[in-house]
Amino acid sequence: MDGMATDNQLIAITSGPPPATIADVLGIMRRIDNLLPGGDGLKWFNLLYMTVTQKIDSSPPQGGWGDSAWLERLDVVFAKLYFSAILNWLNHPACVPSSWQAVFEVRFRPGIERIQFALAGMNAHINHDLALALLQTAIELSLTPAKTSPEHDDFELVNGILEAVLPQALEFLATGILGELAQDTGKIGGLLAIWKVRVARDLAWDFADHLRCLTGGTRDSALAAQDKVTGVLGRSLLLAV
Repeated sequence: MDGMATDNQLIAITSGPPPATIADVLGIMRRIDNLLPGGDGLKWFNLLYMTVTQKIDSSPPQGGWGDSAWLERLDVVFAKLYFSAILNWLNHPACVPSSWQAVFEVRFRPGIERIQFALAGMNAHINHDLALALLQTAIELSLTPAKTSPEHDDFELVNGILEAVLPQALEFLATGILGELAQDTGKIGGLLAIWKVRVARDLAWDFADHLRCLTGGTRDSALAAQDKVTGVLGRSLLLAV
């Protein structure tokens, strides 16, 4: 299948009915994974995202989540921002945030390892999208969680799951899938030293709280500045050696 045909199918997948549950989110991710060839860097972020989403969905803490409805809605809203980024890139690339452009513009560039694409995608999604997802979820559920809330406790529990699963998932990407050529895993530690998932997620929570206090041009300027920094970091992850 040529690139244009693949992107047309990707448009069809990401413009379909929006997900309402984590099962819906995982279904869309599986369709993307089945579609994209190994030479498309987006495949490797999507696979990492799918892997960690499955892990979080299947590994509730002992005693359950403090607010499972809030957490599921946040996960769905968050994933919808990823699907929208893909769709916007394929239809209106100039309108896509710099943080996502960093990933999409080098999707087919040789010499970039799978783990680099995976982490650059997580950088864009968490540093740019997560604060927006937190704000949208708060609006939809009429709930603005404090740092002493069950929702924030769940958020921190997810941080712990991600910290545990991320190195394993990256090693899986780096060491070969379905007989593909294995890659050097030496970059994993270095890349994780550059980009730490707990720090990124905690900063996203704080940034969401900051954005709640802003309106109009001030809010737009804060978002633009955050996007610019996130784009620079994403490009550094993709260039790291």
